[in-house]
Amino acid sequence: MKALRFFTIIFLSLLSKNVFGQKTSQISLSNSLGIARADELIVLPRKLLEKKFGAFPIDQYVIVTTKDKAPIVVQYDDMTGDGIWDELAFVYSFKPKENIILSLAVAKVPATIKAVVRAHVRHRKKNADDSFGPIVTKDVMPDKNPPTDFSKIPLPPYLTEGPAWENDKIAFRMYFDTRNGKDVFGKIVPGMVMDTIGANHNNSYHELSNWGMDVLHVGKSLGAGAIAIATKDINGKDTLIRLGGPNVKNETYEVIADGPVRAIFRLKFDWVINNRSVQIIDETSIWGGQFFYETKLKITGAPVQAKLVAGFADFYDNKPGQLATSKTKIFYSFGPQSENKDNLGLAVAVPAMEFSNYYKIGKINSDIQESYIVSQKIKTGKPVLYRFYSGWERADKRFATKEGFETFLNSEAATFTSSIIVK
Repeated sequence: MKALRFFTIIFLSLLSKNVFGQKTSQISLSNSLGIARADELIVLPRKLLEKKFGAFPIDQYVIVTTKDKAPIVVQYDDMTGDGIWDELAFVYSFKPKENIILSLAVAKVPATIKAVVRAHVRHRKKNADDSFGPIVTKDVMPDKNPPTDFSKIPLPPYLTEGPAWENDKIAFRMYFDTRNGKDVFGKIVPGMVMDTIGANHNNSYHELSNWGMDVLHVGKSLGAGAIAIATKDINGKDTLIRLGGPNVKNETYEVIADGPVRAIFRLKFDWVINNRSVQIIDETSIWGGQFFYETKLKITGAPVQAKLVAGFADFYDNKPGQLATSKTKIFYSFGPQSENKDNLGLAVAVPAMEFSNYYKIGKINSDIQESYIVSQKIKTGKPVLYRFYSGWERADKRFATKEGFETFLNSEAATFTSSIIVK
């Protein structure tokens, strides 16, 4: 997802050269809110950089430095797959109402920085000997791929049953089968762990380890932000259809970017709903320092009046709640609902302009059960956007209480649709 959505970018007209003959300039970044914003993602598209510097060779880079001439860790991402980087991404932490000046310089090579990897995505297939192969950057789900039957085989065909993405705070996975569910791995260490978790069936990720654990029970719920379509069936009855099952005709996975700053992957679903073809392109991203992932969905061919829903599990002891600003709607739950029987907060945030409604479903006769639901409008040609949050008390002491989780979500509601102004 191109995170530029939240940034108003106006470049200074000054263009100069440094002692090395490099084209240089400056940018001003301003936090307009009266709250701190840790690890805010800043994305500068190549096209806008070229408007500033003029055209520069496709094999050159733009280096970003602070006022003290310290280089910032940046990531150069090829979003279109043409072999040329077209977005520059980095994270920066702002104090309330803070304004900073950063320097830009065109260079033949990136800055030499020992970067700590703060975001990662991986997908690995099982070999014949029950080991797992190298990271796969593109894959097609087998037709109507069923969930793993662990009573018959100890390890699934994919590590942790499908793609996983993580940052230095939290990790997620999805089931690369007809469920298309999503799950949360709570982390208590900052390092990237999902390359190996689940590779040894004797080390269960459902039990607390030195890195953390799988904290969420998913069952037939929508788990950790999985999606579905709310529509009427061919008989005119309201129904909720999981993105999966026999309705999916084709599903592909592709990595777009993989750290150190952010990780992005795309899923493409060819689907059939009420005998009509529907296509969904899911672009999910995660970056360092955050307790959420962000998903942008492009939906083509959805039934008239259909809604896109994102949901999360409703198991064990939890209490739901709602938060709202003029621009953001959040539905959440909190309580000792983790698999470790300690406190866990779950939430979905959506733009208020696209919000439709919140609701809850119980243990009903349906493919989707025991879930909290956030429903959004589907507009032709306009992406659908949401963030899924998870706050586990062992990962951060703020999440030990409901009040702490609510305070966190109030900050997130403010920053979700508020611009960092770049001049």
